[in-house]
Amino acid sequence: MDPSSQNSSAAGNGILPTPAGGGGVHVNTPASTPTTNSGIAVLDPAEEQKQNLIQSINSIQKTLGLLHQLYLTVSSFNVASQLPLLQRLNSLVAELHTMQKLAENCNIQVPMEVVNLIDDGKNPDEFTKDVINSCIAKNQITKGKTDAFKSLRKYLLEELEQAFPDEVESFREIRASSAAESKRLAQMQNALANGDVKVKTEL
Repeated sequence: MDPSSQNSSAAGNGILPTPAGGGGVHVNTPASTPTTNSGIAVLDPAEEQKQNLIQSINSIQKTLGLLHQLYLTVSSFNVASQLPLLQRLNSLVAELHTMQKLAENCNIQVPMEVVNLIDDGKNPDEFTKDVINSCIAKNQITKGKTDAFKSLRKYLLEELEQAFPDEVESFREIRASSAAESKRLAQMQNALANGDVKVKTEL
């Protein structure tokens, strides 16, 4: 079979052709993945960041497995276990080096509170629970302040309506027209590409 036809069929299946002379690496790329003129797959920054994170997680899991094997070897150590122990130590060092290289391509901010919880032997999910509980408490405080201002506004309008009914009526008309204009502008901004209008229903 003609090698050029093999390369063209392989490229159609999303597999990069292996150069003559060996040493090539077959890479399965999605059909939607953009490629350069030379046929090399190019990932967008978000997808590349995701792949780096997946590789880092796999390296961490592999390191944990090596540590477990090392623990089993040390706990039942004898003369015959010396060579496997050295091999697993070398594997652990190599994997830690790989993890360090992969971590350089991952931009993830971990709060120090999470690290401290892990050092204390606690579940890091407790940090997430505390953050959520704190947000709920602050949300309740803000909601209470908002409700208080709404009650004050309602009370002031009632008192002003008794003293200045004409002015309050004019104020409500101006406010209604302003609200209608704001709603119209919001609908124009939310207009979809096909001409439809996305209207947020009033509760």
